[in-house]
Amino acid sequence: MCVKYLGCVLLACFPGLLHAQSATRLCSAPGLNGGYWVPEQDTYNHKAKLTYSCDNGRKPAVEGWWAKSTCEDGTWSPKPQCIDENACLPPSIPNAIYTVSTNGWYENKTRIRITCDKGYQDKQQDATAQCINGNWTSMPVCEKSVLACGAPPQIPHAVIILQGYQDVFAVDTELQYECEDGYSVDGSVTKTSIYCISGNWTKGPVCSKWDTGLAGSADVETGGRQTTSAGSETQPQGGASRAGTEHDRDSAGSGTSPAVEDSRPATGHDRGSAGSGTRPAGGGASTASSGTERDGRSQYTTVDHCGVRPQVAHGEVVREGRSFLRFQCNSFYTQVGDATVKCHNDGRWSQLPICKAAFCVMDPARFSFLTGLQSEATYLKEGEGKYFSCTSYYEYSYVRCIKGEIYWTPCCTSDYHTHGWCR
Repeated sequence: MCVKYLGCVLLACFPGLLHAQSATRLCSAPGLNGGYWVPEQDTYNHKAKLTYSCDNGRKPAVEGWWAKSTCEDGTWSPKPQCIDENACLPPSIPNAIYTVSTNGWYENKTRIRITCDKGYQDKQQDATAQCINGNWTSMPVCEKSVLACGAPPQIPHAVIILQGYQDVFAVDTELQYECEDGYSVDGSVTKTSIYCISGNWTKGPVCSKWDTGLAGSADVETGGRQTTSAGSETQPQGGASRAGTEHDRDSAGSGTSPAVEDSRPATGHDRGSAGSGTRPAGGGASTASSGTERDGRSQYTTVDHCGVRPQVAHGEVVREGRSFLRFQCNSFYTQVGDATVKCHNDGRWSQLPICKAAFCVMDPARFSFLTGLQSEATYLKEGEGKYFSCTSYYEYSYVRCIKGEIYWTPCCTSDYHTHGWCR
C-alpha cells in the first residue's frame, strides 16, 4: 500500500516521469525477407536487441553471417536486411569519398568511382572499383600526394590559426600565423602566412619582441597596418620551378600599377630600395626617441610646425588631421611600420612607414610556353595565383607569387591538376 502511495506521489509531483515513459515507442517484429531472428516476439521495448541470420543464397547487410539490431524509439537500427550473397557491402577506403548507396549495399557488378581527399592522390591512377560476386575488385588506394605537406612548423612566440587537426595539407595550402601579444614581424605585422609548395612549407615568420621606443606616450596613434609581407626569404627545396636563378629583382615604381625599367621577372634578391622613404626638406623622419619621450611625456605638436609634408615612396597621405598624417601604400605594395606620422616639438617628423614591394613580375619571354600573356610584363600580387593556358591544347599551368618569387607547375590537363598529379 505504501509503495503504491509513493508511486502516486512521484507521478503527481513529477509528471515528466510518466511522459518520459510514454515518449519512447515500441518496435514491431522486423519484416525480414529471406531470414529469421531471435528472440521471436510481436513487439520489442525501446533498447531491446535481436539477432538475425539469412537463408541460403542470402546474407545480412553487415559483416558476418549473424547480425544484431537495436530498437531505437520504434525503429530498428541498423535495419535488418538479407541481401543477395553476390551483393557487396560498402567498401572502406581511407582518405577518399565515393557515391553512397541509398539502401546501404551495392548490387553485383556495380562500379564505383572514388575521389581522394585534398592532399592525397590515387595510387597508380586507379580510381574505380567493381563489385564481383560479393567482393570488390581493384580497390583504389589514396596515398599522400608528393606535393602535399605534413605538419606545419612550430614558430617561437607565434600560434597557428587552424580549423581542426589534420595530418596532410594539400599543395598550395595557405596557413596563417599570429604573433603573441608583445611580438611582431618587422615591428608592425602581427599576422603572416606560409604556403605548401612541392611538399615543403615556405619559410615562416620571425616574431620578435617589439619596442617602439615611445613607451608611455599617450599621443601615439596606430593604424593602417597591413599583414602581407613580400620579402626575399629563402624558398624551400622542392619540385616547383622558380622564375630565375639570378638575384636581380628590379626596383619597383610608384602608382597603382608597378613600373619596372626592364621586363626581367622580379625573382631575385638585389632589388632596389622599394618604399625606403624620402626624407623631407626641413626635417627628416626621426630614428630615435628623445629622452623626454622615453620618460613618457608627449613631445608632439601640430603638423604645420614641421613644415613640408614628408614623402613615402609608393605611398600617399590618405588622411590629415591637425596633429597627424596617415599614409597608405599603393597597390602592389605592403606597409611596414606605423601608418600614422606626427610632428615633434623640435620640428622633426616621427618615424615614416615603408612601402615594400609585394608583387612578382612575369616576363613573357621567359614564360613563352604560356598563352594569353600581355606583350609587356604581367604582374601578380603577393599571394595571388592564376591558371594560364599553355601553348599545348587543353593544358594549363598554375602560377603563384610567393614572397617575391614566381612558382609554377608544368603544363597539365585540368584533370591532372584536380588530382594533384601535375608535377
